[in-house]
Amino acid sequence: MVSASVTAAVTTAVAASIAPAQAPAPIKTRMALPAWLEVAKPRLIPLLLATTAGGMALSDGWPTSATTMGLTLLGGSLASAAAGVLNCLWEQELDGRMKRTSGRALPSGRLAQDVAMAIAIGLTTASVLVLTLGVNALAASLALLGLCSYVLLYTALLKPRTSQNIVIGGVAGAIPPLVGAAAATGHLTLGAWWLFGLVMVWTPAHFWALALLLKDDYRSVGIPMLPVVKGVAVTVRAISTYAWITVLVSLMGIWMLPSGGLLYGLLVLPFNGRLLQQCRALARQPEDRTAARGLFRWSIFYLFGICLLLVLARTPQAAQLQLGTLLSLLAPHSLPL
Repeated sequence: MVSASVTAAVTTAVAASIAPAQAPAPIKTRMALPAWLEVAKPRLIPLLLATTAGGMALSDGWPTSATTMGLTLLGGSLASAAAGVLNCLWEQELDGRMKRTSGRALPSGRLAQDVAMAIAIGLTTASVLVLTLGVNALAASLALLGLCSYVLLYTALLKPRTSQNIVIGGVAGAIPPLVGAAAATGHLTLGAWWLFGLVMVWTPAHFWALALLLKDDYRSVGIPMLPVVKGVAVTVRAISTYAWITVLVSLMGIWMLPSGGLLYGLLVLPFNGRLLQQCRALARQPEDRTAARGLFRWSIFYLFGICLLLVLARTPQAAQLQLGTLLSLLAPHSLPL
C-alpha cells in the first residue's frame, strides 16, 4: 500500500514537472480594435500611403505642398478604409466558416451589417469629396478605381475563382502611386507607372508567402489560392520568380527618378539582397513556416524601404550626388611624398 502510494506520488510529480515543458507556447494576440475600426482594416493603410508618397516623389511636382500631401493621404486613407469595410461585408459568410476569421466584427455579430454599410458609404463619400475638392478630380477618380478594383475585381470576381487571383487583382494595391502622381502634377508620370508595375510584381511573392501560412484555412473553405491548388513546391518556385522580377524592376528606379537616381540605386541593393536571401531560405525549406513568415514580413519592410528611398533620393543633397563625386570619395587618397 505504501509502495503504491509512493509510486503514485512520484508519477504525479514527474508528470507535473514535464507538463509545463510540453505545453504549447501561448499564442500572441493582436490588440483588440473597436468593431467599427476593425472592419476598416487599418493595418493595411500605412503601406498604401507609403506608395502614394512614392508616386509623388517620382513626379516633377515634388516636393508638394503640405496641404496637398495631407489631403491626398487623408483621402487615400478614407478610400482604403472603405474598401476594407466592403471587403468584410462581402466575405462575412466566408469569414464565419474559417476559425481564424470567425471572431471578426461582422461574423461574430459585434457589428451589424447595416452599420457597416453606412460606414462604407460614409467613408467612400468623404474620400471622393476630400480628393475632388482638396486635390483634383483625377486623384479622386483613381482612388475610387482602386476601391472598386479591390472589392469587385479581386474580392468578388478573382479570389474565389482562380489561383492567379492576386497576380491580376494586385492592380488594386498598385493604384496608390498613380493617385500620388496625379495629386502632385495633375497627370500620370512615367515614374508613377513604373512604381505601379513594381507593386504589381511585388504583390504575388508577398501574398503567396502569407498564403503558405494560411493554406489550410483557404483549403477548408474552397478558396483556390496557389498553395492549395498547385502545392507548396510550385508556390515557392513562383515566389522566387516574382522576387527576381521585383529586384530587376526595382533597379529601373535609377532612371525613373527625375533626380537622385544614383543614391537610390546604391541604397536599394541591400534591400534586394535581403529579399533574395529570404527567398533562398524558403526554397531550402519550403515547409518551414518560420521561413515563410520571415519572407512575408521582410516583403512589407521592403516596399516601405523602396518608398523611403524614393523620397530620400529627391532631397537636394541626393540630387547633387554624381557618379564622378562618388568615385572620388571611394578612390584612395594619394599619399604625400
